[in-house]
Amino acid sequence: MSNPIEEYGFSALARDPNVLLKGQKNNTEPQPQSVNDVSVPDTPLARKVQDYAKQELRAETYNHSMRVYYYGIAIAKQQFPDWRFSGETYFLTCMLHDIGTTSKNLRATLMSFEFYGGLLALDLLHKELQAPKEQAESVAEAIIRHQDLGETGKITTVGQLIQLATVFDNMGGHADLIHKGTIEEVTKQFPRNKWSSCFSSTIREENGLKPWAHTTALGEEDFPNGVQNNKLMEPYD
Repeated sequence: MSNPIEEYGFSALARDPNVLLKGQKNNTEPQPQSVNDVSVPDTPLARKVQDYAKQELRAETYNHSMRVYYYGIAIAKQQFPDWRFSGETYFLTCMLHDIGTTSKNLRATLMSFEFYGGLLALDLLHKELQAPKEQAESVAEAIIRHQDLGETGKITTVGQLIQLATVFDNMGGHADLIHKGTIEEVTKQFPRNKWSSCFSSTIREENGLKPWAHTTALGEEDFPNGVQNNKLMEPYD
C-alpha cells in the first residue's frame, strides 16, 4: 500500500455497524480461526510497542488487547475482506487502546481515558519511536473514538474495527461475527482472567474520579453492568 489513507486505515466507513452489515447478523457465516493462522506484526515498531504495553498495562488488560487484535483480524478477513489497513497499524491500536486506563494514567489527567490515551499514543509513536505521522495519527484517532459508538456519521476503518472487536470482547456485541471456535482458541492463549469484573471495575473507577468522563455516554450504569454481565464470554471468564 502506498496510499496513506488506505495503508493506515483512514478510509471512511459508516459508524453504525448495522449499515455495514446491511441489517443482517453477519456478511458470511464465520469460520474457526486459529491463533497460529494469524501473524503478529514483527516489525521493530510493533515489537517496541508490544513491549511497552506489557510493561505498562495490567496482565488482564494486555490479554484483552491481544484478544482484540485476533478478534479484529477475524472480523476483517471473514466479514469485510475489502477493508484496507496495515496489520501493523491495527496491532499498534490494539496494544495502546486502553493505555489511558492504568491507575497512573487515570490520575495523570482530568481528560477521559480514551482522549488522554490517544495523546499518549501519538507522542509515543511519532515523537519517541519515529513512526510515520499519518500512522501515529490513525492510531490516536482510533483510540480516541473506540468508545464513540453511534448510528450517525462516519469513522475510520481502523476505528470501526477496534470498536467491533472491543465491544465483542467486552460485552459480547455482534456475537455472530466470530465463530465460537475462534473464541475458544483466543481465550486459551490469552485468558480472560475475570476480565468482565476487571473492566467493569475500571469503568466505575474512572466515572468516580471523573463524573464527566466520555464513558458515561454509554450509560453510567448500563455500560459497566453490560460488561459485568457479558453472557457470551461468561463461560471463558
